Amino acid sequence: MLPRTDMALESEQRASASGKIEGIIKKERRCKSCGLEVTEISIVTEEAAGLIGKPAGKYTTIKCSTGRLYDCSGRERQRAELLSRELRRMIGHPERILVAGLGNMKITPDSLGPRTVSGVLATRHLKRLAKDLDTSELADVSVIGTGVMGQTGIESAEIVRAVCRETEPELVLIIDALACSELSHLGSTVQLCDTGISPGSGVENARSELSAATLGVPCVAIGVPTVTDCAVIAETSGGKAAPEYAGMIVTPKDIDVLVDRSASLIAMGICRALHPALSQEELALLTE
Repeated sequence: MLPRTDMALESEQRASASGKIEGIIKKERRCKSCGLEVTEISIVTEEAAGLIGKPAGKYTTIKCSTGRLYDCSGRERQRAELLSRELRRMIGHPERILVAGLGNMKITPDSLGPRTVSGVLATRHLKRLAKDLDTSELADVSVIGTGVMGQTGIESAEIVRAVCRETEPELVLIIDALACSELSHLGSTVQLCDTGISPGSGVENARSELSAATLGVPCVAIGVPTVTDCAVIAETSGGKAAPEYAGMIVTPKDIDVLVDRSASLIAMGICRALHPALSQEELALLTE
């Protein structure tokens, strides 16, 4: 059985190991000043989607070439700007956006979503109520944290769909923690995709899909891999996971720092992409 993964880059590498796949367009670029590598994979045919096991669409992976994402060495600003540029390339310039953070705040590896949305500037109320302020340069942004079904009794997709009916966004941004099958990607990559997400699919706990098909509006997902399969650790060490460890997932010992810094990076990238008229310093003040 192959290790579980939410990463399109890993799935593409597996599928193309025996030869190039028709219907896949792959582009790579590097930003030396901020130590990030960008890989853009476009799945343009249903046949290729079937071979890779991912829906047709665009997947952008931003990888830190010097270690973990939090090892910024004073390059936080540059990395947030690169993330915002890649996000704008994918979403364009929508005016009304719903940003939803998925996951459980009480379980650190699953808390990326709620931690990220706590740093995203919400402006929908200002656009409607602050009549004495000029908000023309701000996007209309709503922000929610969905929690998990074990806490709410409600599927995240049901919550997001209900909020969509009320706020009528032109785009939904979903943030969630991911699983990977390569240790080099654990905590060192951000994946953007325009195909939505099935929460928990990487750890075999899939919930209802959030996508354009289920929400009725374009849906872009953003995530960082925070867990991997126990079998990956065993194989990296030249062994094989014992049967009693089947299904076990592991996370780095510094997961607290990893999630906090990753959430801050993604939140700033989102804010800059949605509110480009505001500087990082202004956004930091408004989201404290």
